[in-house]
Amino acid sequence: MFTSEDFMRECESAPRLNEMSAFFSATAGGMSGVPQKVPVADPRLLERDPDLIRFAAVHRELWGKFDPHYFGSIPYRLEEEVRLGVALLEYGRERGSLEAPVGYYILGAAEGTLARTLASMAAGSIRTLSCSPTKENEESFFFHGRPEFASFFLGPFHKLAPSFLMADPILKPLSKKFDVIFEDTTFQMYSPNREAQIGFVKSFLKPGGLLLFVEKFRQTDALEYVRRELQKDYGYKVRFFSPDEIAQKNAVILNRMNLNEVTLSEMGEAIGRHFQYACITWNSGNFYAVAASDDADNLADLVGRMCEPCIPEEYVYEGLPLSLQGLSSELPGFRSVSKVK
Repeated sequence: MFTSEDFMRECESAPRLNEMSAFFSATAGGMSGVPQKVPVADPRLLERDPDLIRFAAVHRELWGKFDPHYFGSIPYRLEEEVRLGVALLEYGRERGSLEAPVGYYILGAAEGTLARTLASMAAGSIRTLSCSPTKENEESFFFHGRPEFASFFLGPFHKLAPSFLMADPILKPLSKKFDVIFEDTTFQMYSPNREAQIGFVKSFLKPGGLLLFVEKFRQTDALEYVRRELQKDYGYKVRFFSPDEIAQKNAVILNRMNLNEVTLSEMGEAIGRHFQYACITWNSGNFYAVAASDDADNLADLVGRMCEPCIPEEYVYEGLPLSLQGLSSELPGFRSVSKVK
């Protein structure tokens, strides 16, 4: 039987905290992995909605040293963060207030730029927590000043304790639980044990709350996986990094991280052990965004606030939104979800 102690040991021995640690420290400190030019959200993809333009402007002002590397590495991940951010901002403003805020926990998102942007623009109706085990990310989090409604936990996600949440003055009104938790390319740095990872994180989620994921997934067809990787590297990343830099990162980080990726089917099975509903809301090559909840109406409320994905069609391999199990006929629009089988 896999116990909580086994889970903690598994996390402590994870690549993210060991052989990958130096890479993330150097990149988060701006000492390596700096793109040749700074990524910019494509205005042609955002111009459909002035809310997207406004959010992107505030978001850009709060960037840290890791953001340029991250947004230059995943095709149109920046535009997707803006798209999701606008939906989360609207969702939180309607449900929260200064006296009774909603809580967002964005784990593993480096210097916590999305969390800071949401907390700043919501002016108190949303309180946020970011976490990272990398000291340089904490330094970037506070580089623009100490935020009034956003907090940071210096440590890996599995070390977060309820006592920290109750002691933090920004987070104390949330009573140790969050309305939305967003896992941003974190689990794949630790292990393929999605069932245990999701179970641990869900312990911080309110009943009926939303758990969001952005991850890179293995394909059942290995050649298709490689084809999408080549598209990512030489159709997008090469705009920001040299071929030598791309090859070096593939050798040092990505080839090790790939061992901890799962397929969408495996992800569906893991989510299905913890949640009743889930759907895919975004796709870029081998990267997908997934949203899950036990409350179908709540899930549909957030997903229904998302505009069409801000990404060129050639990077998208799914018709969205889509049931995680592939039952697209049950998902006629953005306000529909399908029960996990």
